[in-house]
Amino acid sequence: MLKSAPPPKTNLSLTSFFSADDILIHQEEVSRNQVIRLLLAHLANGHGIMEVDAYYNAIIERENASDTVVSNGIAIPHARLDDLQRPYVGVATSAQGIQFTEDQPPVHLILLVLIPRDQPGLYLQILRALANILRDRDAAKSVSQMKTPDEVMRFFERGGMVLPDYVCAADIMSDEFIALRDNDNLKTVIDCFIAKQITEIPVLDRDGDMSGIVRAGALLKVCLPEYLLWMSDLSPIVNFEPFTTILRNEQSTWLSDILLEDFAAVQMKAPAVSVAAEMTRHNASRCYVLNGKKLMGVINLPRFLNKVFRE
Repeated sequence: MLKSAPPPKTNLSLTSFFSADDILIHQEEVSRNQVIRLLLAHLANGHGIMEVDAYYNAIIERENASDTVVSNGIAIPHARLDDLQRPYVGVATSAQGIQFTEDQPPVHLILLVLIPRDQPGLYLQILRALANILRDRDAAKSVSQMKTPDEVMRFFERGGMVLPDYVCAADIMSDEFIALRDNDNLKTVIDCFIAKQITEIPVLDRDGDMSGIVRAGALLKVCLPEYLLWMSDLSPIVNFEPFTTILRNEQSTWLSDILLEDFAAVQMKAPAVSVAAEMTRHNASRCYVLNGKKLMGVINLPRFLNKVFRE
């Protein structure tokens, strides 16, 4: 049984979830799984956590599904778990570095985060708070050289990492996306749909402002006028005659012919729950995250569901 603890409140600092007693320094010549097990056992001893094996298996399963190396020698293994009343954070450092994945540099700073399953926003809030203090690319190596847990703790305390009151759209968006320009032609659009195996692409104007989207379905609608869809016998056009005009003119026809100006979008600082509202309102599977009119990121439905229900 876990020690009782008050539920998290807004305006908490990250360091309210751990202390110097939860920090292991200079973990050298250990594997990814070993350091996770050491951190979990250390937290269990300090806080009365009983389900160590079950929690360890959940963390490793999550790590195997998608590694949690974020950047600059930092890893944040985590799991959302039943029976937790509050988050727990354990910290480990390694001057030598620990190989978390085969294709990335060794990790020097590990933060193990245990989150109650029914509080989906907490992990994202913690990540957002961490981002402020760990943005320096040398932060992990600097921390790994510190000689005592108290010194590491002071490093985090100096950051003043207050958890945000809520998760915003910017916290869950992907900033890697494909976009087209409004002066691209239909050939470019079709090639992009095929090569990237996607069915919707945002369109930017010459200033980089988002002006609309193009969907593969809209392209088909141009090729197949509505009256054709009401025909019960399509045998006269079995050889794709409706597509002929597009094929002949795809290089001289602009995507403005299929541009849609109605799409799901929110501002970066909008609460993440508004993403769900926008996608529902527009019956859309993607929501675009804007800064003013500038496109900053994209949230698709699988990503949103993963962030809320699984990650």
